[in-house]
Amino acid sequence: MARAGLIAVAGFALTLGACRSAPSCPTQVRTDPGRALSDHESQRASWRSLKAEARVTQWADRGRIRGNVLMFLEQPNRVRFDVMTQFGPAAVLTSDGQSFQLSDLREKTFLQGPTCPQNIARLLGVSIGAEEIIGILTGNTPTLDAIAESMECRDGLYVVTLVAADRSTQEVAFSVREADRQKPPEEQILQLRRSTERGPDGVRRWEASYDDYVDVDGQSFPTQIRFVDAVNGAETTVRVKSITLDPDIPDGTFHQTPAPGMSIELASCS
Repeated sequence: MARAGLIAVAGFALTLGACRSAPSCPTQVRTDPGRALSDHESQRASWRSLKAEARVTQWADRGRIRGNVLMFLEQPNRVRFDVMTQFGPAAVLTSDGQSFQLSDLREKTFLQGPTCPQNIARLLGVSIGAEEIIGILTGNTPTLDAIAESMECRDGLYVVTLVAADRSTQEVAFSVREADRQKPPEEQILQLRRSTERGPDGVRRWEASYDDYVDVDGQSFPTQIRFVDAVNGAETTVRVKSITLDPDIPDGTFHQTPAPGMSIELASCS
């Protein structure tokens, strides 16, 4: 009898697991992919600058690198990243949207040149421009120049598919806050969850994922971001600890000059 009871309980548990449904779609479903992308952009575009502190882990051909990073971001394309240790800053990257500087305080080298994806990747391991890195760190994504687009609701997520002229594709997935699931489509607040770009051969180029959103002064930001650069074999995880919107940013924050004794090198974009 005891054995029969255990079998019955196990069967009941399996039945519950089989009946567990995927997250549901909103009652009124969005169907316009272009409107979804533009609505998401407009919902997050009301801040000018931010200061954040994060724990960053990067896996690349040089192994694993971990550290705390202090960030200043100013739209559309001004950035500063200070990599901190218990003894002070180890490296500082700045860009005012046009000029790029990177101080490696351990190697006592100073790199300078134009702002481009190749130079941003020297510190961050992510080969994209300054404007795009601001978007990724705050819950947005670069998108393909599409000639075709479609949209569906799948497993509780809106999935927008973009197709470029060369047949490259991108999938952009949004969630809807629980409080918005009964609202009309135009009132649903979208939160970016995943963005994946693939080449014409279907091979993944890069993927970004976003989790653990928090509200800061009426704005929503992810606090866990993971970016996989499949082309360069790098993966970066960012765990945001604090965010301050529109802080006072000192003059000169987005530009550096070499410290005395540093060797100066040109950072090319080739």
